[in-house]
Amino acid sequence: MKKWLTGFLIAITIAITVTAFAPRKITWVAIGDSITYLNEHRDETGNRITKGYMTRVTEKLPHIQYINKGYNGWTSGGIADAIEKLDLVRADVYSVFLGTNDWWGGRPVGNFSDYLQQTGNGTVYGAFRTIIDKLRSLNEKAHIILITPLQRGDFVYINDLNNNAWGSYREKKGQQLSQVAAAIDSIARYEHVDLLDLYHNSGITLENMVKYKRLKDPVTGEYRDYHWPDYKDIPFHPGTDEYPYPVSAIDMTYDGLHPSDKGFAVIADMLVKIMKRY
Repeated sequence: MKKWLTGFLIAITIAITVTAFAPRKITWVAIGDSITYLNEHRDETGNRITKGYMTRVTEKLPHIQYINKGYNGWTSGGIADAIEKLDLVRADVYSVFLGTNDWWGGRPVGNFSDYLQQTGNGTVYGAFRTIIDKLRSLNEKAHIILITPLQRGDFVYINDLNNNAWGSYREKKGQQLSQVAAAIDSIARYEHVDLLDLYHNSGITLENMVKYKRLKDPVTGEYRDYHWPDYKDIPFHPGTDEYPYPVSAIDMTYDGLHPSDKGFAVIADMLVKIMKRY
């Protein structure tokens, strides 16, 4: 009997010890645009990705469970306008990965005063104030991670060639994408929340967005594989040209904008460095 009791007490002690040192369960709400949305919609990439950044993070940090609140094509302004309709829940961690569509859509970045004075969702600064205020109201103690947009190459949507956009090497409506990144950086510093600066620190750049862009030579009419920066000066005609990014062109992105498996791995690794502290 004594041996049985001793063994039982040892088992209980081990179980308590293991439980005490096991990481606590963490709920993570990931708010974003198509880069976040695609985690659950690989078919919309032509199955060019196998898993997005959230799946990759939770594979390395299995005590974290995520809720995908990514919306295809949405802006920070769109998220802010609909913030009360998105069924956001109380969570331990919120990440906000927005801004690239604001830039392409021409939403003014605004000034830091728009953030401080809550001037509304017409500017990037104002929209982020609405979003962060909502997250604070859900859980004032939650960790918040602000993620800057990635740099962009020339985007061509794999399912609709007419949906295309030039890269961040040019302005859109008088603004640089880097201005959006700078705004998000300044908000993170002011709010003392974590910043993941993909624009400057991910190593995903114009040079490695894709290996090449396949376009017709304007002189000969024959297809050629153009490398950065040569392709930015060669026109793409969606009505007559083939899709310019065959599988062999995939590098950090599969379409000039959305991360490939390689790109998502970079994002996930950077997030893991932050989130493993929580």
